[in-house]
Amino acid sequence: MLILHDHLTSGNGYKARLLLAQLGIPFKRIEYDMHGATRTPEYLAKVNANGRIPVLELDDGTCLPESNAIIWYLAEGTKFVPEDRLARAQALSWMCFEQYSHEPNVATIRYWITHKVEMTPERVAAMPGKRAQGIAALGVMEQHLAKNKWFAGGRYSIADIALYAYTHVAEEGGFDLKPYPALRDWLARVAGQPGYIPITQG
Repeated sequence: MLILHDHLTSGNGYKARLLLAQLGIPFKRIEYDMHGATRTPEYLAKVNANGRIPVLELDDGTCLPESNAIIWYLAEGTKFVPEDRLARAQALSWMCFEQYSHEPNVATIRYWITHKVEMTPERVAAMPGKRAQGIAALGVMEQHLAKNKWFAGGRYSIADIALYAYTHVAEEGGFDLKPYPALRDWLARVAGQPGYIPITQG
């Protein structure tokens, strides 16, 4: 059975949980706290040398880190990966956007707030820039969704899963989603997909 090394509030872990649920694939989940549990010598040696979650452990013991790599692996050959070559590349493009423009800003601020992280001078200095970049990322999504129902291939795909994870909880980081009507409609469409589970479900 697949094993997901995870933390329940993690949007990156949620990507994998949501897709596994929608694919109907059974799995075992191991919960880690965010206070050093993924930095132990054993974890670093056996699960992920980068000391992060999520990690998908395969039946043969192989460990696959990085959330977007995990969902691509799981979705390969299913309806969640577009069949068209260009649409696949577009899905990958949006998944890169999620990791480089969206997650480092929207997810980071949410994490600082919800986990009551100490606001060091460095974090205080970084906050305005991260918030501005997070708002810019949401604006890019709104612009696309004003003309498209989904992010790639004209249908629900792993690109939507990747972007949904932290967008639907962005308000926990103080991001106001009211100015983004197309984005909010998209959030509702994702939540209406068969097999949907909330982020709070392990």
